[in-house]
Amino acid sequence: MTELLDSLLRGAAVTARFSREATLQGMLDFEVALAAAEAEAGVIPAAAVAPITAAARANDLDWTALRDDAAFAGNLAIPLVKQLTARVKALDADAARFVHWGATSQDAIDTGLVLQVRGALDDMGADLDGLIHQLAAQVRQHRATVMVGRTWLQHALPITFGLKLAGTLDALLRARADLASVREQALCVQFGGASGTLASLGTEGPAVAAALARHLGLPDAPMPWHGQRDRIVRVGGWAASLTGSLGKFARDTAMLTQTEVGEIAEASGPGRGGSSTMPHKRNPVGCAAMLAAAARTPQLAATLFAAMQQDHERGLGTWHAEWETLPELLMLCGGALATASTLVDDWTVDTTRMRANLEMTHGLIMAEAVTMALGEAMGRLEAHRRVESCCRDALAQRRHLRDVLRDDDEIARVLSGDALERLMDPQHYLGAAETFVSRVLALADAVVPISQPGRKSK
Repeated sequence: MTELLDSLLRGAAVTARFSREATLQGMLDFEVALAAAEAEAGVIPAAAVAPITAAARANDLDWTALRDDAAFAGNLAIPLVKQLTARVKALDADAARFVHWGATSQDAIDTGLVLQVRGALDDMGADLDGLIHQLAAQVRQHRATVMVGRTWLQHALPITFGLKLAGTLDALLRARADLASVREQALCVQFGGASGTLASLGTEGPAVAAALARHLGLPDAPMPWHGQRDRIVRVGGWAASLTGSLGKFARDTAMLTQTEVGEIAEASGPGRGGSSTMPHKRNPVGCAAMLAAAARTPQLAATLFAAMQQDHERGLGTWHAEWETLPELLMLCGGALATASTLVDDWTVDTTRMRANLEMTHGLIMAEAVTMALGEAMGRLEAHRRVESCCRDALAQRRHLRDVLRDDDEIARVLSGDALERLMDPQHYLGAAETFVSRVLALADAVVPISQPGRKSK
């Protein structure tokens, strides 16, 4: 069933990194690099490398047998090594003796997963750069577009759409900075042999590990990390956090698409965002996909945290719990990234509706601005009391707050008609919005050249 929903929920590029073929090839790449490293160290004959390399092709394996045998073996590496050994033996019987020499199943599985994660983070990093570029352009376009700020789902004070988008952009910039740290800390070879000592390789263990890392283009870890799973958690935690930020963006966007609000609309077209019964619908399907990912990732991340309590030198069940969890988390995050990019590319921003919604409460949104101006003359509490009373009258009498304020003699003595008119203009009560927007754009410009946006995977 999951394959049927891939195009909706999971980014195409990231999903391909965790396909059946990619999973097996990651382990096979480990086996090839291991043979090459051991040959360099003189641990196995150099002649064994070519047959092992030739046989290590995922598409040539019997995937059905691997699936069935894994249920008895407890992991995929054991039946994979058996099949690889048989294939090498058909090419060179002597070379077959040196397949998987000195390694253990977890070495192949963990390092194979790291190779997959490295590719996924490459894809996600490129998509993240692309989304940052898109949002920065939207922030620039709408830095002066005034709209309603909302707290507790109610009208609060005026903000700009550029400021709202800058909040998301700022979060994405932090995710981008964190990604560099995650890659540095988490993407390294796992190679420890049966119990993490590489005893089967004698004195050559560290040299083989270093050569293995070099062949795979990965850092060599200070020591095997088969029982310490913080690296896995760092990757999953980063993806969950990024998906949460994208979920926040999707939630805000979806609420702005509501019929009663109508400030944003997702792209429409034949078969997109429609209803099976209501021809008029223009549903925010992109937001729905992002929110679905954001709803699932916290529990997936929690699974990874729970799996950190590994048993001694190899976890019983806890290690196994990671195998599907981390890929699913990364695929959901990749899908949310790709969907966000498509959403921003194709959405319609109705600035006229944004301005009209500012007037929906007939001036009440500017009550704080009037209160602050009055407070200088009569004190904040008294000013608050008077303006609050005028707000109640405006609601009861269904009048514009400006007109009610004008009728209050005490307020009229403090504020002239022109001063009141200016205070009732949302454009004049935006505080430091422009400063904040400029700061975030400066950060975006420093890390993502506008002329080089990242590519999109969907």
